[in-house]
Amino acid sequence: MTAFVIIAIAMVTVALAWLLWPLLRSAAGRSVEHSAANITIFKDQFADLDADLARGTISAEQHAESKSELEKRLLAEVRATPESVSIERRPHRWSAVAVAVIIPVAAGALYWQIGTPDALSPSVIAAKESDQPSREQIDAMIAQVKQRLEKEPNNVEGWAILARTHYTIGNFQEAANAYAKLSSLLPNDANMLADYADALAMGQGRSFAGKPMELVRLALQIDPTQWKALAMSGSEAFDRKDYRAAADYWQRLQDSAPADSPLRQRVQGSIDEARSLAGMPPVAQAQKGGVAGGAPAGRSVSGTVTLSPSLGSKVRPDDSVFVFARPADGSRMPVAVVRARVSDLPLQFTLDDSRAMAPTAKISALGEVIVNARISRSGNAIPASGDLEGVTEKVKVGTQGMALVIDRAVP
Repeated sequence: MTAFVIIAIAMVTVALAWLLWPLLRSAAGRSVEHSAANITIFKDQFADLDADLARGTISAEQHAESKSELEKRLLAEVRATPESVSIERRPHRWSAVAVAVIIPVAAGALYWQIGTPDALSPSVIAAKESDQPSREQIDAMIAQVKQRLEKEPNNVEGWAILARTHYTIGNFQEAANAYAKLSSLLPNDANMLADYADALAMGQGRSFAGKPMELVRLALQIDPTQWKALAMSGSEAFDRKDYRAAADYWQRLQDSAPADSPLRQRVQGSIDEARSLAGMPPVAQAQKGGVAGGAPAGRSVSGTVTLSPSLGSKVRPDDSVFVFARPADGSRMPVAVVRARVSDLPLQFTLDDSRAMAPTAKISALGEVIVNARISRSGNAIPASGDLEGVTEKVKVGTQGMALVIDRAVP
């Protein structure tokens, strides 16, 4: 409140200063030198007479008569006009008083009429600063949502609100029940499945055993870069003392996060700890030695993905692009995945063990792979009709510089 009042007073003061200065200023105006001005005019007229006489346009008698007339007029003008006239502008004091009173009063009245004066009340400010709903309000909201869901059992937004609210207040079992219903409505939503797994794990005392990890694996099949599923996979592996797997999952989480995301920095400590416990060198040292993510040198595939110009009108800049490698023996499970957006195309990619879907299935262990690039409007890695894709023939692991074109639609 104090800051608002100070700023308001300062703004009104500045406005008044601009308005009152011209009204209060008492300044002498310009002095008009009438005599000097008239003398200059008469000099010009005398010069004209002399010029006319020289050119012969007037006679000597006419010149003398006209000059005598000008001298008489000049003498009369000088005697009748004071040397100078000083024009003085007097201050408009009463106008200034009126403005000084009216402006602040009008501004205050206008704010009182259309502003929010109650917002300046200390009690209101304190309430806003602690703008947290009470438990009674939360319970009332949950009851309202449940009543609505009884009438609209397929309301996805309602089930999502109910699940998140229960999770926030620590009712993990109730949250899991709501997510279970939501999973039947959105079976291929990786984000929802990860949240469902999280709620179940919290309800089991932060244990990922059983159903939570089934949901996590399903979420990663749909979206290999789903951050919460990667984080939970790393934590589950770490709890089992499989530190190498934990480091791999957390490395994938870090690689998939935006470059400016705080998550990249926060997860670095977990990666370093897991690598240390697994007897692996720190990431920086491994990369310096030419082994990114622990993958043997040369055991990767790389290239560039482009979109066929004929399909440019069928995509949006924020549509997801998945580039993945799968075994050439017919298995559909990817062994390495990169995710990007259409706006990133043409995209240079490298598929190696740092992009592995699971620690036990790595591209470095294969001889040949098939590389696939798919554009998904839904954001899911599972193919759907209408997605756009491009696929290579079998290529040897170690192939570099391949060109992959997305040129057809999934039937």
